[in-house]
Amino acid sequence: MIRYNLRIIFANRFIWFLLAALAFFLFFAVQVVLDRTTLTEGTVYNLLIFPGILLIFYPSVFGIQNDDDSRMLEILFGIPNYRYKVWLVRLVMIYVLVFLIIVLFAIIASIILYRVDVLEMSYQLMYPIVFLGSMSFMFSTLIKNGNGTAVVMVLIGVALLILADALERTQWNIFLNPFEIPNNLNEVIWQGTIQKNRIFLGIGMLVFVLYGLYNMQKREKFV
Repeated sequence: MIRYNLRIIFANRFIWFLLAALAFFLFFAVQVVLDRTTLTEGTVYNLLIFPGILLIFYPSVFGIQNDDDSRMLEILFGIPNYRYKVWLVRLVMIYVLVFLIIVLFAIIASIILYRVDVLEMSYQLMYPIVFLGSMSFMFSTLIKNGNGTAVVMVLIGVALLILADALERTQWNIFLNPFEIPNNLNEVIWQGTIQKNRIFLGIGMLVFVLYGLYNMQKREKFV
């Protein structure tokens, strides 16, 4: 099962998304250095979040379509408790893989830009990344087409970016940067906002994954 899921995760375009994530990270890191921007942990967080989203995007959006294209979907639905034995394992593998790559990127950022706590930085980044990855998985079980899911997620991403400024100081900001305290905001209040935000994202991840797995029970809609 692990071997099959690894083939699906790395199938087709994942390597290109990995290279794109690395290219974006290095490009913006160089820009930050050239612009002589004041470097902080918050700067590193902002530099890493978009590459992380790129990494999670392909396997979570196109996973079901890859199963269908490889003619494995019908076979997989024949496995007892399919949703747990295959897709839950795959999601865990995707998240672990992305976490390891983010750790690598954070190490590079810590060396060339600003020293950070690599594990803490990677842990905090996984909240919005896994949240969006779980949302992508859920929509892929509803739309059942990788390209259609990709369009929906891009539109949602644009909408979230537009709302980011309005939600900047609130717990509802998916892109909230825990290492960057807004001006004129009490630190204790800010810590409470961060905790509420992480609880909100954690519950969202769980709901998206469970609803997606529930949709995977409806065999007749996929084959």
